[in-house]
Amino acid sequence: MTKLSIVSTLYKSAKEIGDFHRQVTAVAQQFAGDDYEIVLVNDGSPDNCYDIVLQIAHADKHVVLVDLSRNFGQHKALMTGLMLTRGRLIMMMDSDLEEDPNWLFEFHEVLCQQQYDIVVGVQTSRKGGAFERYTGNLFYYIFNHLSGFDYPRNTVTARLMTRRFVDALLLHKESELFLGGLTYITGFSHGFVYITKKHSSATTYTFHRKLKLVVDSITSFSSMPLYFISYTGIIIFVFAMIIACYVVYNRFTQARIIEGWVSLFVGILALGGLQLSSLGIIGLYIAKIFMETKNRPLTIIRSVYQKEPR
Repeated sequence: MTKLSIVSTLYKSAKEIGDFHRQVTAVAQQFAGDDYEIVLVNDGSPDNCYDIVLQIAHADKHVVLVDLSRNFGQHKALMTGLMLTRGRLIMMMDSDLEEDPNWLFEFHEVLCQQQYDIVVGVQTSRKGGAFERYTGNLFYYIFNHLSGFDYPRNTVTARLMTRRFVDALLLHKESELFLGGLTYITGFSHGFVYITKKHSSATTYTFHRKLKLVVDSITSFSSMPLYFISYTGIIIFVFAMIIACYVVYNRFTQARIIEGWVSLFVGILALGGLQLSSLGIIGLYIAKIFMETKNRPLTIIRSVYQKEPR
């Protein structure tokens, strides 16, 4: 077992990967001497970062290059990298150099002083424009309230973990996963370090991928949307019964019929929209159950290369 494992994923990383390797190597050597490994997972990157890292791995025995058969997503690729680590301490971080490899020393100091099993980086202020900051804060607000968690907002990929924490994290066998939520429910003692990310590159997370992450995170860790549908249905039913009683009362006591075709039409549209959205939410949960019951592998590894085989 090595002293330190550093895990990162590769996706459109060709421009940064050379500098990332140099910086991470310098930090790892200062921290662990020659007793470290750098596990890089190629998550179906469309550029030539695999060829670049393969050349690096030919020259550096500490680099482990894991090539996935296609793009599976960052969280699944990171879990795959964690499966292949051998370190007593595992540092996970992005390869785009927005996260400073030197954070390792501060994370390690906090981990040792407080006897934590995991130390997570938290941004002091979220990067990006007003829309990205607002939607990011909104995501954590909704996720925490629906799941009952109290997880800090604006956490980053960078985190330092002990071996026992990683082994416990890998016990989760979900195929559609949200790594932040799994980290929380794994338990153990958590520490947080407030950091500032650099703004070196555009995000590779498209709006569609962000939306999918939101749906996966909420449906994986909360059943509150289903309760909301049930409670809303009960409230609407009670409200409808009150109106029905009022209409009957007016018909027999005042002998008049209450008109209101416009309000009736709007009510039908509102209820129709509510029914469709409710069916959609239920469908999302059924789809997740459907995917999980297939028991598909988390990822498929095409090859693993290291200059000196393990």
